[in-house]
Amino acid sequence: QVQLVESGGGSARTGGSLRLSCVGSGNTEAIMAMGWYRQVPGSQRRELVASISREINTEYGQSVKGRFAVTRKNDKSAASLQMNNLQPDDNATYYCDAEVPSVREVHDVWGQGTLVTVST
Repeated sequence: QVQLVESGGGSARTGGSLRLSCVGSGNTEAIMAMGWYRQVPGSQRRELVASISREINTEYGQSVKGRFAVTRKNDKSAASLQMNNLQPDDNATYYCDAEVPSVREVHDVWGQGTLVTVST
C-alpha cells in the first residue's frame, strides 16, 4: 500500500510564492503518476493543478501554466509543487494524488490536504 503525507502551504500575499511537498511511503515503486489537485470551499470538485509521470512528463491546469512547476524526486517516491505569482483565485485546499495500479485497475491514493490562502 501507498500512503502520502503533504507539507508546505500556508499563507502568502498576492504575487508571493509557496512550495508544497508530498512524500510517499510504502510500496512507492508502484506509483505511476503523481499530481496535485485543489478544491475550493463549498465545491465537491477537485481541479487538476499539475501532474507528473514516472517519465517526467508534466501536465498543468490552464490557470496555473507559467506560474506553477511540479517536480519529482529521482526515486519517484515524492513530488513537489512550486507555486509562484500566487493569486486570490489560488485559494483552496491542495491534495496530493498518486496513481497506483492494482490487479484490475489504477486507483488514486490521496494525501490529507493542505490549505493555501492568498491575501491581497
